[in-house]
Amino acid sequence: MVSEVVPISSRVESLAKSGIQVIPKEYVRPQEELNGIGNIFEDEKKDEGPQVPTINLKEIDSEDKEIREKCHQELKKAAVEWGVMHLVNHGISDELIDRVKVAGGTFFDLPVEEKEKYANDQASGNVQGYGSKLANSACGQLEWEDYFFHCVFPEDKRDLAIWPKTPADYIPVTSEYAKQIRNLATKIFAVLSIGLGLEEGRLEKEVGGMEDLLLQMKINYYPKCPQPELALGVEAHTDVSALTFILHNMVPGLQLFYEGKWVTAKCVPNSIIMHIGDTIEILSNGKYKSILHRGVVNKEKVRISWAIFCEPPKEKIMLQPLPETVTEAEPSQFPPRTFAQHMAHKLFKKDDNDAAAEQKVFKKDDQDSAAVHKASEKDDRDIIVEHIVLKEDKQDSAVEQKAFKKVDQDVVAERKVLKEDEQDAVAELKVFKKDDQDVVTEHKVLKDVPAKESK
Repeated sequence: MVSEVVPISSRVESLAKSGIQVIPKEYVRPQEELNGIGNIFEDEKKDEGPQVPTINLKEIDSEDKEIREKCHQELKKAAVEWGVMHLVNHGISDELIDRVKVAGGTFFDLPVEEKEKYANDQASGNVQGYGSKLANSACGQLEWEDYFFHCVFPEDKRDLAIWPKTPADYIPVTSEYAKQIRNLATKIFAVLSIGLGLEEGRLEKEVGGMEDLLLQMKINYYPKCPQPELALGVEAHTDVSALTFILHNMVPGLQLFYEGKWVTAKCVPNSIIMHIGDTIEILSNGKYKSILHRGVVNKEKVRISWAIFCEPPKEKIMLQPLPETVTEAEPSQFPPRTFAQHMAHKLFKKDDNDAAAEQKVFKKDDQDSAAVHKASEKDDRDIIVEHIVLKEDKQDSAVEQKAFKKVDQDVVAERKVLKEDEQDAVAELKVFKKDDQDVVTEHKVLKDVPAKESK
């Protein structure tokens, strides 16, 4: 456990239980981030408009080729069009999932003072353990959540010393759940590989295989909020992972930015939410989508979610579109980077898992709305960097990529833009030169998402 204890007052749970009726200004989000926030319970009940697809995995391994391929096509369609889906009949028992939820819920039911024994130390680069979001986003605002973060697979890469000892069931049940999620990930990678015309084991190999693919769990705890219309549990972001698997306590809060509007995900019983992450989007050259999403809060119920991020090794693998996905008509949309470089490029911070730190700019064209990733964050040494990344629509992507100096031979030079962080090997992006002592250029951009009525 970490010896340094974060003050109790820094926890959102303590703040929420203090009886305040007005949230501190540090938690009030900029107005442009609050478009589409209404009553999340009413939004979740509405049936009109686009809905996150539900994919039945019962026949994913069927011996009947026609039935099996039908399941595969439905999953591929959801990955192409949405990049997120509810998985049902996924093969993980309801009993195990219930135990996972009880164990995590029991830990967060402990007094804050008890949870502080597991506090992390983000300033020193130790992100595993109990924590709260620091004010290091582009807008400088805080998120209405506490969390517990730890590596859960492979077993030899875990640090059980920082895992909760209470309840007693936490370690065995979380370990078993992680193993079963890892097996499910293998099946999903296979279907996505086949969908790209590749051998079924290709994508899994590209993200590290059984030996090097890391599974990181983040339990997100969103306390009741007296002014939910002004706050966010997790700000808008895409996941840097290959895949993300999410459980929740059946309290709504996940919203997806789809076709220019925020769509509230329904609470589907006995399902696991799965996101396609940036890693798969890059390897597929944008054919599979990593969708922009956020977490909203409410004043009536505590929301808890269990996210497992499946991440490639930080330095071993170069992330870039696979050759089979690149043609003259569909040139590469992403320059080659290691996973560490990609995280630094987006997040500019040491936490290699908290994708919620990312800021986005939404730009809407006549055909669709695409998220333009922008971020500006501050690291331990007060080095502030700026970078703008991502693609616009398919027709203009080649032009946008000039910002990366994307020439087949020259992109290699871009890899040297990042320095390795001595703690995490998370790279620092040196996009702009440092002037004299600490004069840096900081950029905080967040365009207005098109206003819409609450859904």
